[in-house]
Amino acid sequence: MNSEPTKNVIVIGAGLSGLTVAYRLKKQGHAVTVLEKENRAGGAIGSGRRDGFLWESGPNSGLDTTPLINELLDDLGIREERLGANKIADRRFIVRGGRLIPMPMSPMTFFGTPLFSYATKLGLLREPFISRSSPEMEESVAGFVRRRLGEEFLEYAVGPFVSGIYAGDPEVLSVQAAFPKLFALEQRYGSLIRGAILGARERKLKAEKSKNEAKSFSFKDGMQTFTDALAKSLNDVQLETSIESVQHEASGTWIVRGKRNNENKEWRAAAVVLSAPADVASALLAPFAEDAAAALKAISYAPVATLISVWKRDDIAHQLDGFGFLVPRSEGLNILGSLFSSSMFPYRANSDHAVLTTFIGGMRHPELPYKDDETLQQIMERDLSRLIHIKNPPLWTQIYRHPRAIPQYTFGHLQRIQRIDAAKKTHRGVFFCANWRGGIALGDCVKNGHDTADEIHAYFSETVPA
Repeated sequence: MNSEPTKNVIVIGAGLSGLTVAYRLKKQGHAVTVLEKENRAGGAIGSGRRDGFLWESGPNSGLDTTPLINELLDDLGIREERLGANKIADRRFIVRGGRLIPMPMSPMTFFGTPLFSYATKLGLLREPFISRSSPEMEESVAGFVRRRLGEEFLEYAVGPFVSGIYAGDPEVLSVQAAFPKLFALEQRYGSLIRGAILGARERKLKAEKSKNEAKSFSFKDGMQTFTDALAKSLNDVQLETSIESVQHEASGTWIVRGKRNNENKEWRAAAVVLSAPADVASALLAPFAEDAAAALKAISYAPVATLISVWKRDDIAHQLDGFGFLVPRSEGLNILGSLFSSSMFPYRANSDHAVLTTFIGGMRHPELPYKDDETLQQIMERDLSRLIHIKNPPLWTQIYRHPRAIPQYTFGHLQRIQRIDAAKKTHRGVFFCANWRGGIALGDCVKNGHDTADEIHAYFSETVPA
């Protein structure tokens, strides 16, 4: 067994969360080793090029929701590589009756849109007078929206956006866990409308933005610029490393065993961070923290197939003048939606072509991502042709399958997180930081990584004598 020198912290998983934890810990003076199963760091974030076109296999962009993002980009020296999305990306479409209708973004456009009936528009006026729910009662996203805004608003606004964010089912997602700020608006202000107005003042004081107000951004060479820079800044990121076990010795030392380059390896540290998917973390915890492992195992994931397609611009009748579109369940189509990637970021294609990113599967059609390439291609071409009127096949399509694309914050999720966190009390020195807790967006991962590093730093201050 080949043993590595003892470090302060071992981070298992080199996605954005794990890299952010490791980066901040290193800045705080800690010796950190990051272990990653894949042959590159970055997790779900990945960028590619072909024939001069740039695409993303994972997140297409980030939202500028926290000042921590720009602080990190400045530290890494890549702030100048960041690019904001085209202004037209503020425009987002929802499909209704087979047509792409812009989502209203102001009171004036809301009352003029054909997306909602007059009854739904007038019904919104009663929202400030609807009683808040009991804080102890867990409610689904669908139940919350029906109660406050009505069925049509759920079907043609919130439901599609839940599919766009979580690829999930609003009937089973917990509003407290999946959209805690939305739930907090009702609890604090008694109204979403009143809370949106008053809450904006507080966010301004904190230099934070709501996801509604935040602008999209990427980088000249794609989102992978961010995670590549984080990985490069760390002294010890070990790729193609499979972890077999994590053990806590009576002395307090954590021992991680696994394989790298077909060689048995052993790593030792005073603390370990599990920044891996829930099922992987569950298997590692099971020998010594059964209840936490069971809670992790209960976290489900939505499978998604991502199809990047390049088209001749003249073959698409739609102007592609927006962020993209989302498809409500009631429209009876098989795609969840499509992003107009080269409209959002024009440098991803030349003016004669268009890059589209289309999503299939999620909790709506969990079986579809496992279909063969030809079937997925046919689904994409058929649905896109109906919606944006394409007359010829794409020049080429690149398909990525993500069996564990997005963790689902379903009923009982917050209780599961409490059970997982209980392991930190009984097994001192173990920490958790992954997108199955605290939010799935890029800004959430950065903030959680930042906060987890500070938690670990404080732990060392408490356990190591001055």
